[in-house]
Order: sequence, then structure tokens, then C-alpha cells
Amino acid sequence: MHIPQSAADIPAKFRRLLVPGKINQILCTGNLTDRATHDYLRNITPAVHVARGAFDDRAFPVSHRIEEQGLRLGLVNGHLMVPNGDVDTLAATARLMDVDVLVTGNTHRFEAYEEQGRFFINPGSITGACSALDAQSVPSFVLMEVKLRHVVAYVYQLVNDEVVVDRIEYNKE
Repeated sequence: MHIPQSAADIPAKFRRLLVPGKINQILCTGNLTDRATHDYLRNITPAVHVARGAFDDRAFPVSHRIEEQGLRLGLVNGHLMVPNGDVDTLAATARLMDVDVLVTGNTHRFEAYEEQGRFFINPGSITGACSALDAQSVPSFVLMEVKLRHVVAYVYQLVNDEVVVDRIEYNKE
């Protein structure tokens, strides 16, 4: 998220969508560098999982493994992976973590795909903070609905000051 170092805040149009009581868990891919944003997320739901990013000064774990509705979800920042965002590196990480879905970050770019029977999703940067790879990124986040080995991912992107939503599905065979 990189608040306040690289971004002032979560865009207001996204904040209006993040309603307490509607979201069961938050998976944050790291760089949650200020206490106020962490408190804001915990106000949405007390179940906030944060994977430590390169700029986190608190002792968040490097990874999480969460079981939900017959699926194993993994959460990592990705800053320790070389090369960054590489499909083979992510696939190896998913195998090592023994997960069906791997949520990763660090590139600040939304990406979702299936590889080797697993689902990989990078929600991008909710603040649109720049990265070492991109001087500008499109603010984005993902809401996932997980039911009985099935994931529906709703991708929210702020494009030209308008919220654009796409839907992606994954079924574990």
C-alpha cells in the first residue's frame, strides 16, 4: 500500500466499496507501512492477514496458508522471489506452500491466471503506488468469493477516475 511513502491514501471510490460486515477476511500482500491503514482494514473485518513486504517495519509473517471452503490459499508479498512475478517462480512457491490459490504482490500490477492446475492472482496496488518496475500503476484490488473449491474473483480497477469491475473464475478440478 505504501501509505504515506508513495501514496496518500486508498482512493475514496474504493473506500466506499469496502464496507464493514460485508467482507470476511482481508489478504494483504504487504507494505502496510502505517498503523492507521492497518486499523482501517481491521475495522472492515478483524480477520486481516498481512504478508510482510520489503517496506514493512512490523513483524508480519513472510507468508500465510489459509484453508477456505475446500481450497488452500497462500499469501506472499513476492519481494523475495527472483525474478519478480516470474510464472515458474510463483508456481514453485505454490508447490512448496502446497496451495491451490497463490495471492502475491510486489509488482503493483493486477494479474490473474491458471498455471499447472493452480490459480495465481496479484491484486495490484489498491493505492496505485508506483513500483521499481512502473512509474505509474493502475489502482486495483480484488474481492474473492470462495465456495466449495470454486473462486470468483472480482477485480476493481480505477481507470480514468472510474471504477471498472471484471470477473474471473477458477474451479479446482
